Amino acid sequence: MEMIKEWLEPFRKMRACEEALVWADGYASLDEAWAKCERGDWMLWLLGKLSGEPDSASRKKLVLVACQCARLALPYVEPGDGKPLKTIETAEAWAKGESKVTLEDVRIATNAYDAAYVNAADPATAAEQVLAQCADLVRQHYPQPPEKKETP
Repeated sequence: MEMIKEWLEPFRKMRACEEALVWADGYASLDEAWAKCERGDWMLWLLGKLSGEPDSASRKKLVLVACQCARLALPYVEPGDGKPLKTIETAEAWAKGESKVTLEDVRIATNAYDAAYVNAADPATAAEQVLAQCADLVRQHYPQPPEKKETP
């Protein structure tokens, strides 16, 4: 295995996927990679690793952004399948602090994004388009990458 750039080492320790590490190695810095990334799922993964405790305000902000991303995939859901939208709405309700919605309800809803685009006519193309749109959405809310932190 070739040497990875020093700025990427914390992400390797966080167990980033090899595909993301190889892609990111083409950039001189996290800032540059963040600005060019077209994989919203990778960006959300990193934000999730650094966004704090489950009930924190920073985590709830991230959940709302992830829900916006998941909504991008709703056009690919089979007509009449309301489950993906319901799970997104559950996560949004929790993040907004609505009563009677628990973190466990959100955990049940975590597969909404994947479920939404799997049924597309051309799943690979649909996923690529949705992930690129998601990356743009993430950058709207997080114009700069999250602060790096060392992991144990």
